[in-house]
Amino acid sequence: MAKKLEKTNAARLLDKAGISYRLIPYEFDENDLAAQHVAESLGQPIEQVFKTLVLHGDKTGHIVCVVPGNAEVDLKALAKASSNKKVEMIAMKDLLAVTGYIRGGCSPIGMKKRFPTWFHSSALDFDTIYVSAGVRGLQLEISPSDLISFVGASVADVAS
Repeated sequence: MAKKLEKTNAARLLDKAGISYRLIPYEFDENDLAAQHVAESLGQPIEQVFKTLVLHGDKTGHIVCVVPGNAEVDLKALAKASSNKKVEMIAMKDLLAVTGYIRGGCSPIGMKKRFPTWFHSSALDFDTIYVSAGVRGLQLEISPSDLISFVGASVADVAS
């Protein structure tokens, strides 16, 4: 008998909003939390597996950036798009306190607070994308337009 997947807070929030998604478990490696490993585990192209990063802007405070697994945040582009002069990644030690999530399990859905969120425009190139479901070893497959709308995100070229 297949083990029933435990619903994460992110999945419960999507259920409540009536948004369709699929939960996909994968084997994670504590020593390799990179998006490339996730993409290989899912058998999906790295460009379709998105990572959720948390930054701090000098004017807006915390902001969330969701970019393809093979890309890096373009700090200048994100600063400009988010009306900041400068943005920088938050310290890893602060991630849990700020978001409620740990590294490798940070979802753009259901953080402790709703932060301004930016998706890289390439998300809209796909029918579905993959993002963390809020725990290591579990991804959400979801329509990017549904996700962007649900979290109230903006879309811009914020990765290189």
